[in-house]
Amino acid sequence: MAKKIKSQGGARTAPSSGHEYSRIVLKELVKTDFKMRYQGSVLGMAWSVLKPLMLFVVMYCVFVRFLKFTDGTPHFAMVLLLGTVLWNFFSEATGMGLQSIVARGDLLRKIHFPNYIIVMAATLNSLISLAINLVVVVIFSIINGVHFTWRVVLVPVGIAELFFLTLGVSLLLATMNVYFRDIQHIWEVLSQALFYSIPVIYPLSMVISVSPVFAKILLLNPLAQTIQDIRYWLIAPETTPTVWNYINTWWISLIPLVIAVLIFAVGAYVFNRNSRRFAEIL
Repeated sequence: MAKKIKSQGGARTAPSSGHEYSRIVLKELVKTDFKMRYQGSVLGMAWSVLKPLMLFVVMYCVFVRFLKFTDGTPHFAMVLLLGTVLWNFFSEATGMGLQSIVARGDLLRKIHFPNYIIVMAATLNSLISLAINLVVVVIFSIINGVHFTWRVVLVPVGIAELFFLTLGVSLLLATMNVYFRDIQHIWEVLSQALFYSIPVIYPLSMVISVSPVFAKILLLNPLAQTIQDIRYWLIAPETTPTVWNYINTWWISLIPLVIAVLIFAVGAYVFNRNSRRFAEIL
């Protein structure tokens, strides 16, 4: 039996297949959210590029020009830009994912579909912005004379890990936010602490010069590991320490991947266990 779903373009008939119906709902939510995201602003979708670029300019002036941060590569500005873009994706996606279920409470009561689609739509929305920003990073890197190697083919692997890590965190936060609205404010503080605890604005080589052991501990954070990996593959393989080339013990190097998988699994489990009650609570 066909079902009806509503979108900005009007009612559409969805196939009886549950997977196909879910796919169509997900597609419509992503399209609607992306269109409404910058609705009313003069520059519109251009903000998805301008926002991280403006943040990068501030960081570049403060940390590169004024404080003279560098990791030894002549393209540290590109390393900084790439780290800013990747962090911006994680921060934005988790922030939107956290509020997604509460913001879509009316939709949950009107249409029956898997609730995880709402959180996934928010994460995919940020992924679209990340894809646009990565194109900008590549263009700037070419202009700045970055020499790309065969390792660029591994970048999608890092993006996939970052996506599922972010989705797992978002599912967990979205569930907690249904029951405890204070989690929004708590996450703002925690995300700021997380930002300064990983090498986004400062090079990991600075930490290594002070405490090599602490630098290794930082790399066990899956977010730091992913950002360093993508920097290594795309911009600076000669000067970027990663969990693979800095930690010599192979099973320790796998810890960030195990943590990322566990975060996704726990997030999916907690969300699935509580999702049936979302509509009645909201």
